[in-house]
Amino acid sequence: MSVKDRKSESAKIQILATTLAAVGILNLIAVTCAVGAVRIKDVGRFAGAEGARLIGYGLVVGLEGTGDSPKSLFTNQALANMLERFGIAVDGSKVRASNVAAVIVTGDVPAFTRSGGRFDVIVSSLGDAKSLQGGVLLQTTLSDLGNSVYAIASGPLSIGGFNIEAGAVSVRQNYAAVGRVPGGGVLEHDLGTKVSSEGGLTYTLRHGDFSTARRLAEAVNTFFSADVARAIDAVSVRLLLPENYADPDSLVPFIAALESIEFEPDQAARVIINERTGTIVIGENVSLSTVAVSHGALSITIKSTPLVSQPQPFSRGETRSDQFQEINIEQRGTGVVVIPGSTTVGDIAAALNRLGVTPRDIIAIFQALKQSGALQAELVII
Repeated sequence: MSVKDRKSESAKIQILATTLAAVGILNLIAVTCAVGAVRIKDVGRFAGAEGARLIGYGLVVGLEGTGDSPKSLFTNQALANMLERFGIAVDGSKVRASNVAAVIVTGDVPAFTRSGGRFDVIVSSLGDAKSLQGGVLLQTTLSDLGNSVYAIASGPLSIGGFNIEAGAVSVRQNYAAVGRVPGGGVLEHDLGTKVSSEGGLTYTLRHGDFSTARRLAEAVNTFFSADVARAIDAVSVRLLLPENYADPDSLVPFIAALESIEFEPDQAARVIINERTGTIVIGENVSLSTVAVSHGALSITIKSTPLVSQPQPFSRGETRSDQFQEINIEQRGTGVVVIPGSTTVGDIAAALNRLGVTPRDIIAIFQALKQSGALQAELVII
């Protein structure tokens, strides 16, 4: 087999593999997008059952020379202030510690967490630290937007990766400038979370939808055989306690029974696209009008090879170097494919599979379909 034939065969194999990958992705999308019955507790929360989002500034120590450089003045000053608490007076401008990194600590406290309860915190580098691997977060106060201190965080970091450098060679896995301290936050004061039944309860959906709110109210009324739920708007459902749950001590049993009720929420027609990762998620209710699609891909490869001209020994010639550049242009096209009007995700997946394009090409096709008006759905790019 000649070199040209081998290249042609390799190109065919690569195109086939890419097409199969696209087919697999679209088939997976088609299978996993169906919406079934879900529990009420999984689609929202009760008014008054909010958690808290806390933030703080702290220091991570114990790094192996991968901390902030002396250019991070706030790190030097924070380290000097900490040492002063232990009776060690140093000039912040003269601190040279590469094993310390300044970080921002954030944490989401779940609702109903009481004093002494623990929660996870996220630690993010604020300076120019190369890695937080192996670091330990010193005690850091966490406060809300009103500067009220609610919790304290500390503990060893878990970053789920590494970043190792030796001279000009570096090996990196995942992102090493952000880590997590599992159970590192300790709540010092109760959040004051309380669900009261006075005047009824309000259930709030995470994703507002009038149809979903109406279906939820109907499911509750059917379960309790009474008119106890009413959809106020696309987000809120008002709930009254039935007569057999009128006792104040029956609030918890009523909520427990309510949360276990299953119903089928409605789903808006959306296509979610992540251009950074090439991920495409097609909603169940997405449909296409009849349209003709043609898609082509242009690939330009430039290869530069160094050439050195060496003179004969004892001659007066000079050694010269040059670059030999080779440019290859490859263009592929699918021709014109007619996609009939589709009403299911499976039909859309099958139509796009016939084009034999990559997932990133499919992203471009969806954007063009939206502009043409053939895509009957909301296109969301994240």
